[in-house]
Amino acid sequence: QVRLVESGGGSLQAGGSLILSCTASGYKFSRCGMGWFRRAPGKVRDLVASISPAGTTTYGDSAKGRFTISEDNAQGSVYLQMNNLKTEDTDVFYCTTANRIPCKSEPVWSPNFLKFWGRGTQVTVSS
Repeated sequence: QVRLVESGGGSLQAGGSLILSCTASGYKFSRCGMGWFRRAPGKVRDLVASISPAGTTTYGDSAKGRFTISEDNAQGSVYLQMNNLKTEDTDVFYCTTANRIPCKSEPVWSPNFLKFWGRGTQVTVSS
């Protein structure tokens, strides 16, 4: 059974840092690339960051300069280091991967095409 499990969310004050973790099981998703999305209540999911099978990283506008995505292929994990957090970063953050398995290429990083999602981890930033 394929599973993605996020951890590391929490509540903190603006300016602080968090590291989110996501561990995949049931398939070797390092072949697919992995990513993070965010969603506030009533809004669509937005791309935060992605990392391709070759290790190429891409960031959404809200993440550039403050967040860093990384992976540990041996552990089947992907991480999101978030620095200088702002109140507007308050969101549920979701780990995601793959349009299909087996993966033959990097996925289309759109919520409409991504097939595997974790349940999300809440990040709350206060002023």
